Amino acid sequence: MQGPGNAVVRGTEMHELVIRNGLVVDGTGGPTRRVDVAVDGGLISAVGIDIGPGRQEIDAEGLLVAPGWVDVHTHYDGQATWDPELSPSSWHGVTTTVFGNCGVGFAPARPDEHDWLIQLMEGVEDIPGAALADAIDWQWETFPEYLDALDKMPRVMDIATQVPHGSVRAYVMGERGATNQDPTADDLVEMAAIVREGIEAGALGFTSSRTMLHRALDGEPVPGTFAGAEEMIALGRAVADAGGGVVEVASDIGLGGLEGNFGSDIEWMRELAEKHGLTVTYALTQADRHPDQWRELLELSSAPMTGPGQVMAQVAGRPAGLLFGLETSLHPFKMHPTFLGLADLTPAERVAELRRPEVRAAILRESTGFTGRFNHDVAHGFHKMYPLGTEPNYEPDRSQSVEALAEAAGVDPSEFVYDVLLDNDGKGLIFFPLTDFAQRTHDPIYERLRHHGAFLSLSDGGAHCRLICDASTPTYLLTHWTRDRTNGPKLDLAEAVKLQTHDTAMLYGLSDRGTIEVGKKADLNVIDYDGLRLSAPEMVYDLPAGAPRLLQRADGYRATIVSGQVTWRDGVATGARPGVLVRGRR
Repeated sequence: MQGPGNAVVRGTEMHELVIRNGLVVDGTGGPTRRVDVAVDGGLISAVGIDIGPGRQEIDAEGLLVAPGWVDVHTHYDGQATWDPELSPSSWHGVTTTVFGNCGVGFAPARPDEHDWLIQLMEGVEDIPGAALADAIDWQWETFPEYLDALDKMPRVMDIATQVPHGSVRAYVMGERGATNQDPTADDLVEMAAIVREGIEAGALGFTSSRTMLHRALDGEPVPGTFAGAEEMIALGRAVADAGGGVVEVASDIGLGGLEGNFGSDIEWMRELAEKHGLTVTYALTQADRHPDQWRELLELSSAPMTGPGQVMAQVAGRPAGLLFGLETSLHPFKMHPTFLGLADLTPAERVAELRRPEVRAAILRESTGFTGRFNHDVAHGFHKMYPLGTEPNYEPDRSQSVEALAEAAGVDPSEFVYDVLLDNDGKGLIFFPLTDFAQRTHDPIYERLRHHGAFLSLSDGGAHCRLICDASTPTYLLTHWTRDRTNGPKLDLAEAVKLQTHDTAMLYGLSDRGTIEVGKKADLNVIDYDGLRLSAPEMVYDLPAGAPRLLQRADGYRATIVSGQVTWRDGVATGARPGVLVRGRR
């Protein structure tokens, strides 16, 4: 018997799990419904009323029931080899994550390239090299062998990965590839074969970095940064030849404007999409210097095409927020001579020294050793620094800037910052939006999130461990965008859920998940919507080798379910580990 919508009414059949009395936001973008959801064999078996009892039941009265979040831009390439929980993303309702982004990863990897790949990842994604060196057990050389190694570990969520350009180039070309020399015809054939082999083994796509922002610890741009259209098309065509997938690019065309050496990227992106049926994606942000130029690029990339593919912009759910603190990678006093003299102290010892009047006076009268325009802003950009506090606000107005607060208090902005950093026993943080906040509003983000040529991405889970903590973006999409925002338009709840379930899953070929429909994978979140809260980020030292990372927790996730098994209850792991490596598109 059929019930409302796609509901199948099961009578008195005993199900493995029933989520009862919840308000279902099913991921399709359709209206919410107060129905029950039944799960059997890891799949959704019924959605409706009177569906019968379950051997296990969750009472979701007063709660939301949504699909699990599908986060397609993370950097768990190393962490996935040792951490079955993949925190912090799993704390925020993520049930499928895709890594291998931005052209960096750990396969393929010749035995003598391990240290080089680690310093590449550390330089580009700020993942502590000590943790990677200590914890990665290199059980692979080829990309298929890397997938086999990932496949061995049960985990709390499903994972998927992509073939990174930097690793492929170094594997085939050695030093020539690492230093961005041009490939020979034979090099291209061999690189294309590796990409094709990776897709055939189960990778969801191929990724590359073409931005000068991405550099290894040795200062070299990521291998592939200056690759010509011929190389990019050859490697993209290899993806198509192996069955299709995504080509993801971090390009300067989307990270600062159309000028420079990267303006032609959009041409080969569209060629790959049109001629080879691929989904080509690139990161698109609002730059302070060109606050409206993203619109021009978005219209150019999303213009109608004759072929079956598409070019889509990856857009963030909130500004890429650098966090300045005494334990993070950057803050205004980091290059002051007196502060540099405290480098070898423990955090507690450093705070004690910084509280001494003579140390404070010395640091405040010194000039910074930072050079360059960006670093000048780190030291003196008080107009775009905002104390984060215990209830983080990622859309502050000018009155909440350090510049305005210091003026109101009648103190120098440097003094104000100094005191903020010493708050909470030296754990105070300052929010410094690097992108997407040129006009002190999220309205341009809203415009991009609702554009047909863009999709939600760029949470960077697992990366930028000592400076950025945006893996909580899936939670922020509900708290800020659908509930709390007061200074601009909101997203509809159904729309926000669809953005990070159905839409991200379909773009990456994962059509077996992302909606609450009969036959779909039973990846679900049960959420106390009214009680959903983000805590303040904090620095912890829980990575291998005691390395640090910024973490941000959430309250309000009553249960997260993967393949029908409850993996988290009220923020506590249950011990269930049904997550698997996703091999290939569905």
